Amino acid sequence: MPSEQPPAEREPIAISEADVDEAIAACDGDLRATIKALLIGQQYLEVALEMARQEASWGYIRGRPSRKLRAEGGGDAA
Repeated sequence: MPSEQPPAEREPIAISEADVDEAIAACDGDLRATIKALLIGQQYLEVALEMARQEASWGYIRGRPSRKLRAEGGGDAA
């Protein structure tokens, strides 16, 4: 039995037709380029989220200074 609670259900993000049109227009109407740009953006966000999870699990949950601060000498020595 996992100890984590499931995340609360959230309302889906509203994406309008104008939002879709804007994304396509940003890529000069090229649908393949639009999809590629969105996939690259998603990949970037996944990497940033994983980095945040690693830092939070070490620094915030355990109540210790982050690894980065400790390596730079900015952590408190208790």
